[in-house]
Amino acid sequence: MSVRVNTELKEELKRFGVNEWNECFHCGSCTATCPLTEENHLFPRKAMRYVQMGLKKKVVTNVDPWLCYYCGDCTTTCPRDANPGEFMMSMRRYLTSVYDWTGLSKLFYTSKIWEFVFVILFALAVILSFILFGPAVDKTLTAQGGVKLNEFAPISIIEIGDWTMAVIVAFLLISNIFNMFYKIVLSDKKVKVPFISYFIEIRQLIIHYSTQSRLLKCKKNRSFWVGHWLLMTGYTIMFIVVVVYLPWFQTEEVHSFYHPQRLLGYYATFGILFGLSVAIIGRLRKKEEKFKFSHMSDWLFIIMLYLVTLSGILIHIFRINGMPMATYYSYVAHMAILVPMIMIEVPFSKWSHLAYRPFAIYFSRLRRAGIRKQNIKINQLATA
Repeated sequence: MSVRVNTELKEELKRFGVNEWNECFHCGSCTATCPLTEENHLFPRKAMRYVQMGLKKKVVTNVDPWLCYYCGDCTTTCPRDANPGEFMMSMRRYLTSVYDWTGLSKLFYTSKIWEFVFVILFALAVILSFILFGPAVDKTLTAQGGVKLNEFAPISIIEIGDWTMAVIVAFLLISNIFNMFYKIVLSDKKVKVPFISYFIEIRQLIIHYSTQSRLLKCKKNRSFWVGHWLLMTGYTIMFIVVVVYLPWFQTEEVHSFYHPQRLLGYYATFGILFGLSVAIIGRLRKKEEKFKFSHMSDWLFIIMLYLVTLSGILIHIFRINGMPMATYYSYVAHMAILVPMIMIEVPFSKWSHLAYRPFAIYFSRLRRAGIRKQNIKINQLATA
């Protein structure tokens, strides 16, 4: 069977941050050290070997980079300083661009300017919308007294925009996941996944997303798991509340401290800020291996999410203290950051990893079920 070798693969991957991979001479130290490596997932060695050999199809169908949580043990034990941990991180960026049929993810990851351009364009569009279609804040709303947030930003209009944005983002992300599914599972015509396995294995997707439990297998990541889990659950709760229950969340009524609306908001805010603080402090100190190398997209994601959370806090403080102008301007700033963050980060950049990781586990288990079925058939034919 012929295998097509892509001689330009290594140069293409360099644009996503892969640098020292060629130093690897496959001693196996990284695989022996990694607590997450399994019989069918000998990472990071296997992925690095595919790249060195120019086997692009093998690279594209490989789920190993998503199963890695970058504890850094492989990098610290590498005798050649090949930095396999950062290699796997760069591979995740590359695979994100492979799944994305629009090509925008590749543009954002390989250019230092385009992601900023799109963020600015979305932000300006939001600000311009408030200027052109918003009410006269200085004359109309302030004259009424108190904070009239739902008159400044009518909930019916905001909700339509909210759902429109959610549908677009969902379509982009889901279509990318289907592309991922095709490349990992369906592209191998020899492997036929039993239909029942699609239902049996989906529980692993749900369990992993809700618990992020694979992080606990890495000793160095056990303390990091708390921040990661709080960040994930905080963002998920905030996303559901804002998209699905916006009329309940964006209200002019100031509820009591123990009201579910405020408690959910406080938890989500705490979870996001705690997780971001761990990431920011780690990247500034650069003591742990996983924080020593930061791509531009890592910082942009952190900064945008932090500003979204901070502006949300300011809206809440100004609103409950009856400060209309401060509330309205904070709201515009909040939306000008929130919209580009969701439209760019969720389907095309860092935040898409939250979906790709659990689906990688799901798809890998489907392939495993298909391979088991294939092996059973081969054994039956051999003994017939």
